[in-house]
Amino acid sequence: MRSLVMIPAYNEECNILNTIADIRRHAPEMDYIVINDCSTDHTEEILKENGIPYLNHPVNLGIGGGVQSGYRYAKDNGYDIAIQFDGDGQHEAQYLHTLIAPIETDAADFAIGSRFLENEGFQSSFLRRFGINFLSGMIHLLCGIRVNDVTSGMRAVNRSLIEAFAQDYAQDYPEPEAILAAGLKGARILEIPVQMRERQGGTSSINALRSVYYMIKVTLALFFSAMSAPRDRRKLHE
Repeated sequence: MRSLVMIPAYNEECNILNTIADIRRHAPEMDYIVINDCSTDHTEEILKENGIPYLNHPVNLGIGGGVQSGYRYAKDNGYDIAIQFDGDGQHEAQYLHTLIAPIETDAADFAIGSRFLENEGFQSSFLRRFGINFLSGMIHLLCGIRVNDVTSGMRAVNRSLIEAFAQDYAQDYPEPEAILAAGLKGARILEIPVQMRERQGGTSSINALRSVYYMIKVTLALFFSAMSAPRDRRKLHE
């Protein structure tokens, strides 16, 4: 099965080369593509100088737009598995094969790398963990699926979800919404234990004020997505 690692990047000049080197070391057979979301630093120059394949957004679309570009690329180029992998150095490529294994064996449609199954490595702050638990409970309430690490940006999907997400994907803080959307389609979702690091350089886009916006926006988006979903949904693997 052909796998593509999609790496959304915005102002990741400090991290992107180490991220690519990690993928090359642990998964040299996997293709990868960086989605440069109109970075204002030297990210694009670094990608060009080092011959790293990338897509370039002429305007900043945010994480959702970047990931959807990756899914469209995966769909158009016939990939069987698409893997989201952050460009900030938090994810470890040693888990890539473990992550996609249940998709390769058709045991899952959607695999999520979870920090919270074995509680090892970087665990996020108390306030963020509280918000993650709240969103996890809400998704469980709305579609009956329990996912512990709903904000994890390390995830993999099969061809059916590649096609679905290429067509329709949440644009603003999309990770929890993507889980709900897949759950409402009847996708088989599985968490895989992984360890993550703290951001290796640069600055996170989520500060205290944006964290409040994040919780309000995502909560409302989850609710309205569930209310507007068709009731006669069928499982993706049928």
